[in-house]
Amino acid sequence: MSKFDTLWEYVQNAEGESLSLTFEEIQNIAGIPIDHSFLKYKKELVTYGWQVGKISMKEQTVHFQKTV
Repeated sequence: MSKFDTLWEYVQNAEGESLSLTFEEIQNIAGIPIDHSFLKYKKELVTYGWQVGKISMKEQTVHFQKTV
């Protein structure tokens, strides 16, 4: 079980082909703050049919894209 499973499930259930979330939204969904380990864990999202696209440190957002 990953510390980001709750976030991955949220993204998997999202409508549409893409989704953008702020760091604050991610923290609220996952129950933990986004940190450097997110870069390691993001590859898990592929098993949910999505991938992490652009991560903007300036805007503090993460863009997700459907892979299937």
